[in-house]
Amino acid sequence: MNSPYTKKEHDSAGVDIVWHNSTVSIEDRMSLKQQKPVVLWFTGLSGSGKSTVANAVESKLLYLNKHSYLLDGDNVRHGLNKDLGFSDDDRVENIRRIGEVAKLFVDSGTIVLTAFISPFISDRKQARDLLDSEQFLEVFIDTPLEVCEQRDPKGLYKKARAGEIKNFTGIDSAYEAPLNPEIHVQTADKTVEECADFVVQKLVDMGYLSLPEVHDAL
Repeated sequence: MNSPYTKKEHDSAGVDIVWHNSTVSIEDRMSLKQQKPVVLWFTGLSGSGKSTVANAVESKLLYLNKHSYLLDGDNVRHGLNKDLGFSDDDRVENIRRIGEVAKLFVDSGTIVLTAFISPFISDRKQARDLLDSEQFLEVFIDTPLEVCEQRDPKGLYKKARAGEIKNFTGIDSAYEAPLNPEIHVQTADKTVEECADFVVQKLVDMGYLSLPEVHDAL
């Protein structure tokens, strides 16, 4: 597996800014951690269950002794992206930054889960294009809008319908559903545990996890 930064070798980002190659390779890190690094990019409407399912998947990865980290859409807005709002331009920048952070995690040999609405196909493609094809898996948490509104755990849909929140995805801002996600989770008739098991089994089917260890966890 190539480092996502291989193409940076001897590259210059401007005057006096030149890429420095690491002595420790991605293969070294993979060997140490005994795993294949990948981005699991969870996308879906607010209230679809992205963070909940991603958390459940990470718990299973921890049980399997895998090194992982979850980047949550709300959490990063408390720090890294706290200067961004919810306009289309700010949403684009939000996802650009997370794509770059996820790329760093992959180079570290880590399985990184990202839970963001990430409403635009072009932005998700930009994140995908930062990595080799086997290093990015789009996970579509497919929950109907009416179900998300019924759940409304943060009361955001109610506020959006009342006009108290502008540019809210699914109400007055578009959500562009994935056309061909690697993992498609339809949540309306499944428990969180069933959704997480489905994702983990898909990782087995695609060769990211081995069968013996997973059967112990499921």
